[in-house]
Amino acid sequence: MAKPADNLRDAVERTVEATMGSADRGRSAAQGALDDLVESVEELRKGAEDRLARGRRSVTEAIEGRRPATSDDLKELRAELRAIGRRLDKIEERLPKKRSAAGSSKRSGSSSKRSGSSSSKRGSKS
Repeated sequence: MAKPADNLRDAVERTVEATMGSADRGRSAAQGALDDLVESVEELRKGAEDRLARGRRSVTEAIEGRRPATSDDLKELRAELRAIGRRLDKIEERLPKKRSAAGSSKRSGSSSKRSGSSSSKRGSKS
């Protein structure tokens, strides 16, 4: 027959073991819930960053499409126009001369005026 002290000791040990097991299960459940929460917050953060990046890109594109031309933009355009003018002058030089009696002096005069004036305009702007 067991002594009352032994019975009490066994009861206390069972209670402690049951409490520890319950605490372990509770800790595991709490850890799982915390892990789920961290994962959800991480997904929300990534989604927010993606939306912000898309928003920045769309704002940048909208601004770039509406910004006025800079002096560098104008310099590039002038240089390109000068190059196109030089190419046009070379093409016109290679074209055969027209030989009509009445219109020859008018056409060649107007053509040289245009070529001369466009060349002088192109040459004077830098």
